[in-house]
Amino acid sequence: LQKMLILLQVTLSVVVGKTLMILFPNAMKRYILKMGEKSRMNQNPKFSYENWGPTFFSFKYLKFVLKVKWKRLEDEAYEGHPAPNTPVVTLGGEVCHLLDFMEDNRPLILNFGSCT
Repeated sequence: LQKMLILLQVTLSVVVGKTLMILFPNAMKRYILKMGEKSRMNQNPKFSYENWGPTFFSFKYLKFVLKVKWKRLEDEAYEGHPAPNTPVVTLGGEVCHLLDFMEDNRPLILNFGSCT
C-alpha cells in the first residue's frame, strides 16, 4: 500500500512538473535553478543547467525517485529490532553495506559530523 501511494504521489508530481515545464519553460528553469542552488549543483561551471535541468520530470527521473523512496521504506529502524543494512559508499567509491563493517560481537559505532 505504501509503495502504491508513493507511486501515485511521484507520478502525479512528475506529470505536473513536466506539464509546467512545457507551459512555462522560463519559470520552471528559474525554479529548478533555485533548487540547484540549495544542493549546490550550479556551483560547478562545467555542469550547466543544460546538462541536468532537462532531466527533471523525465521518465528516468521518475524511476530514480521511485527507487530511492521505495528503498527508504526498507531503511526504517525500530527500537529493539535489528538495524537496517543500509548501502554505503566508501571513499574509494566501492558500494557495500553498513553491517559489512561489523566485527565479531563488537558494537558498530557511527560518527556523523564535520571538521571545519
